[in-house]
Amino acid sequence: MQFREGFGLFVLLALAFTTSKSTSAQRTTKPVLHGKHWIAITGKPLAATAGAITFARGGNAVDAACAMLAAASTMWDSLAWGGETQALIYNPNSQQVRGINALGVAPTGANQEFFRDRNLSFPPEFGPLAAVTPGTPGGLMVMLAEFGTLSLREVLEPAMEMARGYPIEESESSNIERDKKIIQRWPASRRIFLPNFNPDNPKAWSAPIPGEIFRQPELLVTLEKLIEAESRALRVGKNRREAIFAAYDRFYRGDIAQDLVQAVRAEGGLLTLEDLDQWKVYIEDPVVTDYKGTRVYKLAQWTQGPVMLQALNILKNTDLKSMGYNSAQYIHTLYQAMNLAFADRDFYYGDPYFPPIEPMKGLLSSQYALERYKQINWAQNDPNVMPGDPYPFQGEENPFLDLLADWPTAQVNTGKPGDGPTKAGLMSHDEAFSAGTTSIQAADAEGWVVSVTPSGGWTPAFIAGNTGIGLSQRMQSFVLEASMNPFNVIAAGKRPRATLTPGMAFRNGRPYLSFAVQGGDTQDQNLLQFFLNVVEFGMNVQEAVEAANINSYQMRSSFGTHESQPGRIVVREDVPEWIRFELTEMGYHVETESLTSGPITAIFFDQRHGTMWGGASDFGEDYGIAW
Repeated sequence: MQFREGFGLFVLLALAFTTSKSTSAQRTTKPVLHGKHWIAITGKPLAATAGAITFARGGNAVDAACAMLAAASTMWDSLAWGGETQALIYNPNSQQVRGINALGVAPTGANQEFFRDRNLSFPPEFGPLAAVTPGTPGGLMVMLAEFGTLSLREVLEPAMEMARGYPIEESESSNIERDKKIIQRWPASRRIFLPNFNPDNPKAWSAPIPGEIFRQPELLVTLEKLIEAESRALRVGKNRREAIFAAYDRFYRGDIAQDLVQAVRAEGGLLTLEDLDQWKVYIEDPVVTDYKGTRVYKLAQWTQGPVMLQALNILKNTDLKSMGYNSAQYIHTLYQAMNLAFADRDFYYGDPYFPPIEPMKGLLSSQYALERYKQINWAQNDPNVMPGDPYPFQGEENPFLDLLADWPTAQVNTGKPGDGPTKAGLMSHDEAFSAGTTSIQAADAEGWVVSVTPSGGWTPAFIAGNTGIGLSQRMQSFVLEASMNPFNVIAAGKRPRATLTPGMAFRNGRPYLSFAVQGGDTQDQNLLQFFLNVVEFGMNVQEAVEAANINSYQMRSSFGTHESQPGRIVVREDVPEWIRFELTEMGYHVETESLTSGPITAIFFDQRHGTMWGGASDFGEDYGIAW
């Protein structure tokens, strides 16, 4: 495959980013990225290069984000093509931030009784019964058709080249090998993921060896079918947008859909052709709050995004800066504010396109936040934080007071999410808390800004037959009991409340920050701290993504058994011992880790100079290129 002239420049830029390191002027492990024309950051170096290729072709930030999404999905960077895509897009022409809701829905037959009859407390973590309808293909094509400039062929070319074969990195090779006992259950997954499997020596390394060319011919055929549909539509006179939607129709209503559904149902899954046909991508308004003159945008309550806005609303009632960065009082304040906001998430968030309607006006009101702020115990951790009652703050009565009264006992710590079809190899509580996902940041000189948190189909993924499409595991984020969350009870056609949560912030009516992170329930904890690092403590974007985080485990996990661990806090190991002692005296169960967040990716917009600063955490493989 031949790319346009100039690609060599981007290879040199990529090498420069990985090798340049000033020993005198740099206060961070990685240098800040500086760009005037564009910037592309995501979870894998090769995927960031796909973004650079797309910018070199003359694409805008949406085109580049779609190319990075396609490449990362092909690399199984904690997501696959059958996962889900969530995005915020700033359109400089309309000067609006728009949300992309490409989260799949529960299939026909997925209801409380179905899983109860199988002695399950929650939907399983892996396999065909964990799958919601694929969202990433539709999300990518809708973003590209509505906001991009290039063809689907141009945007998918890097991913298609990778599907032909790319040298697999050590991290994914190890992920596949770790989970090979689960992968072996499904013929297509075994065929793709375990090319070195030896039935006579099952203990031998079965995954592609690091550096080995990892080939996905069946996925390549599926992507080629999308390009064929686009090309056919263009030949008969369709415009760019219509041609991309012709490819969309082939995936969700044509032969790809038929092959995918047949493969899922053959392995005991529930997806139907009608499920794929009726599913749609929503382009919607995000939710927003103001924090000391900075407007912060997040996706709506089908994600956990509003929880960061709720926490900011609570925190703006106090003077965080005077407490000192990561002092015991600062950490305690963050932990308590997050507990209050996450308790509301755990009870009130769900699919806004499915009744009942979530009380978001009340949850995001400043008056409600002040009421919650007054509930903070400034001396001790409160292990019994409850959801509040936001309904009076939107002039209504709470219809779920009876369920709210039962909420403390609705916690299920002994559930069996993996019994039956997927019993072995379950994620630990900690793994589930930070599972899956990558992030994508893109911006250009025209003013387009894109922040994406795609996920689903992480290893060990169920691959649907000969489509090469690894399916989502998002169904496990539903609950079966209304007493846990009446808005997130599983039902066919409904979206599970997801953890996925890109963010943007504006000052003076112009982009100021774009940010996202991988890591399940830790995401809005990490992004809240990143945001405060910049806004309250004046860190530059790279300092802010590398800075120490804390993690609370008091909220209910969105995965597995949805367990809560009140008072448990993880701090980075360089937090001083006396701070840890103070936290212990305040009732916390303090643990230390070398890493306390997923890799954060972010862009800071230098409004004074009209340039862009990029940051990617100093661990993991998240990577950026700028020009």
